[in-house]
Amino acid sequence: MRLPGENLGIRLAVAVVAALALAGCGGGSDEGAGITTGTTTAPQSDVKVALVTDVGQLNDRGFNQLAYQGLKRAGRELGIKTKVVESASAADYVPNYSALARQGYDLIIGVGFAQGDAIDTGATQFPDTKFAIIDVDQTGLKHKPANVVGLLFKEEQVGYLAGYLAGLAAKREQAKAIGSVGGYKEPPVDRFIAGYQAGAKEADPAIKTLNDYSSDWDDQAKCKELALTQIARGAGVVFQVAGGCGLGALSATKEKKVWGIGVDADQSFLGPYVLTSAVKRVDEAVFRTIKSVVDDEWQGGRNLIFGLKQDGVGLGKISPKVPQSDLDALDDVKARIRAGKIQIPTAL
Repeated sequence: MRLPGENLGIRLAVAVVAALALAGCGGGSDEGAGITTGTTTAPQSDVKVALVTDVGQLNDRGFNQLAYQGLKRAGRELGIKTKVVESASAADYVPNYSALARQGYDLIIGVGFAQGDAIDTGATQFPDTKFAIIDVDQTGLKHKPANVVGLLFKEEQVGYLAGYLAGLAAKREQAKAIGSVGGYKEPPVDRFIAGYQAGAKEADPAIKTLNDYSSDWDDQAKCKELALTQIARGAGVVFQVAGGCGLGALSATKEKKVWGIGVDADQSFLGPYVLTSAVKRVDEAVFRTIKSVVDDEWQGGRNLIFGLKQDGVGLGKISPKVPQSDLDALDDVKARIRAGKIQIPTAL
């Protein structure tokens, strides 16, 4: 799905997740809340791995769905038993971790910054169970559990690439500004946006940057309204960093015939108005972490960091309307980032 100008090699087939059978919903802490099960193949390994998604986000066409794809791949290729938990609210996180640990799962993976405190609690209560948490720094957890691995991404790097491309597009089309719509003000979200704004400024130092937060991951109407306001203020490109809610921001760019930029997964399938997507290989990080357990190479008490050098982040499909001169300039910027020649901000 990538053009010649992009060499990351990410090919994500994003589809709506099939409905999962719900089991053990709210039946006490031993059962967990909203647990769904699904062994993806006949188990060839004794390893059992569970995934705890963010609230209501399994079919977000992005971040949580990518984690699920990594779990499914591990089921297919490694022959492990898998289970997925969709929490109805943040109050379900700790009960779900506890239930899965009591059920003997070897590795429990949490998806998202909001689960940091919960995984710290679960890992501290069950020190013999392995845990991994996406977008949370293990060293920043209260108890720094030795049985936790943090899976972190250099979102600022791919944000910078997306912003550079956005800045070139806005300058060419004489737009006064570029915009971004974040979900919550969290470090991973801000790393994306900080990089995006810096990249746009390199492409066009005169460009104005607009940013708003929806404080929501699901309500597309909220993100659409924020994007429409930014477009009215002159934004010729809007970057969505708000999960399922952000699909509303992209809807606004389609409606107003300006460029949109997707996040986490390659969201070019939404239509030709998508300039590109800032992709995080959450699926690859999940798969590699599971494989380390299967191969008996697990090491807890640390972070694994995925950036451009690790093919952990990169741009998705770039619109064919982007001129070759922009792609060539983008390749130069990418090479300088890989070489450590560009210092990219990580906070707003």
